[in-house]
Amino acid sequence: MAAPLHPSAVLYSEAKPFPALPACEHYAGSEKLIGKALALQQTLGPIFDLTCDCEDGAPAGAEQAHAGMVANAINSPDNRHGRVGARIHDITHPHWRSDLEIIVGTAGNRLAYITLPKASGRQDVQTMLMALAAIAKNCGLGKPIPAHVLIETHGALREVEEIAALPGVETLDFGLMDFVSGHHGAIPASAMKSPGQFEHPLVARAKCAIAAAALGHGVVPAHNVTTELHDTQAVYRDARRAREQFGYLRMWSIHPNQVQPIVDAMRPDFGEVNEASGILLAAQAADWGPIRHDGRLHDRASYRYYWELLQRAHTTGMDLPASARQQLFSATA
Repeated sequence: MAAPLHPSAVLYSEAKPFPALPACEHYAGSEKLIGKALALQQTLGPIFDLTCDCEDGAPAGAEQAHAGMVANAINSPDNRHGRVGARIHDITHPHWRSDLEIIVGTAGNRLAYITLPKASGRQDVQTMLMALAAIAKNCGLGKPIPAHVLIETHGALREVEEIAALPGVETLDFGLMDFVSGHHGAIPASAMKSPGQFEHPLVARAKCAIAAAALGHGVVPAHNVTTELHDTQAVYRDARRAREQFGYLRMWSIHPNQVQPIVDAMRPDFGEVNEASGILLAAQAADWGPIRHDGRLHDRASYRYYWELLQRAHTTGMDLPASARQQLFSATA
């Protein structure tokens, strides 16, 4: 008897699969903080990504040494889950290409993604993507390296739809602080924190535009940091509001205390997870044809919704029903 077909094999014949990424992206710049973040990832599991920062984290004048340290951290045995990326310098900085050459050349096989900051528009992103692809090819890598693009300038926001459509882009990340600073005082400092970051019209407009462009092109929208480091309930509320009101599926962390609240806030509702498990297992048993479940008709359109919901639950470490875990997420599924 043939093994049941996995949802990833049947649900995306007409479109690319939506990226199944951890709901939290934690930033660390120094060797010490990167080491602590890797230790936390080992403890919690791959429920968050770690981004090693070569932009704000690199000491001026020591860019090459810093990039080498980042590459070594990515290659380290402490990177047990393969969910470590790097943010390089922006395209106006003289070291952005050497960041790529060092990190991809040394650790390309274990690199989860590259983050591209401060692009002024689509052309900047395309130039950096072409450089990334060329360097990866020269290094003999067998698979492309995904790109995460920061939207934090007026030009990038104007061309956000075009940026989201570029091949190789996996996430669009909102850079709140640089975005507010770029308005020359027209947006008050209160919009860099809550509740202003969700209520100021220019900031809310930017958040909506980024999320809509990302989701419309099969790209993950990633929300900006919250500056509250120790009030975990405030972090949770910010992440929950970003998720429920603005459609963000991922959020940055800048302190280890922020990781778990962000993950908890981004998790799907437990009742929806149970419903998704039942629908998908019934659909798999019916060879992915239409089914009735609890008096409602379901087909591949709703199956895609519930499969992506279940993947989000899985990446946040939720305890899935045993049957769904075995049939849909075991190594042999």
